[in-house]
Amino acid sequence: MTEPHDAAAPAAQAAPGVPGAPAAPAAAAAPTPVVRASVATDLALVATFAAFVAVCAVLPAIPTGGAVPITLQTFGVVLTGLVLGPRRGALALLLYVAVGLAGLPVFSGAVGGLGVLAGPSAGYLLAFPAAAAVAGGLGLLARRAAPRWRVPALFGAAVAATLLTVHPLGIAVLGWRLGLAPSEAVAAGAVFLPGDLMKNALAAVVAAAAIRAFPDLLRGR
Repeated sequence: MTEPHDAAAPAAQAAPGVPGAPAAPAAAAAPTPVVRASVATDLALVATFAAFVAVCAVLPAIPTGGAVPITLQTFGVVLTGLVLGPRRGALALLLYVAVGLAGLPVFSGAVGGLGVLAGPSAGYLLAFPAAAAVAGGLGLLARRAAPRWRVPALFGAAVAATLLTVHPLGIAVLGWRLGLAPSEAVAAGAVFLPGDLMKNALAAVVAAAAIRAFPDLLRGR
């Protein structure tokens, strides 16, 4: 006996362009344009937030009576991490630091160049990429919180980032450059804690609003 033939099989193999031929499977479409768009978006966001941190840095600082004034830099740093995620946040701050060390006046006080590394605030500056990465990593966890707990969770991520990175390295370099004892360096660095808490709270509120408004554009990376 001969096996029965499936009449639909030849039709399924019809050449493209023949009337009545089935369309090619959607999975066969190449995703290259989407990848390009994603990379372009990431680059644009990294550059935009690096510029945003620069603007926060050059705004008028608040004198503290010490060697390091209070600026909006840390607000920009933690907001960048919370919004962009750990990888893009760290890249944005690396770009900001690199541009400043190359000579552009994007650091606090509208200064730039390698000479800033000899100043007492160098530790705070060098900690910024790590702070953005930590804020971004913890921020990804905070985004999973229920909506009513999201802002407190983002605030906790911002506080942890500054306490684990910015303050330890900043205080260490501050004490070294000024010849302070450890207790004196900690006391000098403690001046920034109240202001940082307020900036972290503001960053959490702004980040929650940005994530809610642009959930696809600002997906964590």
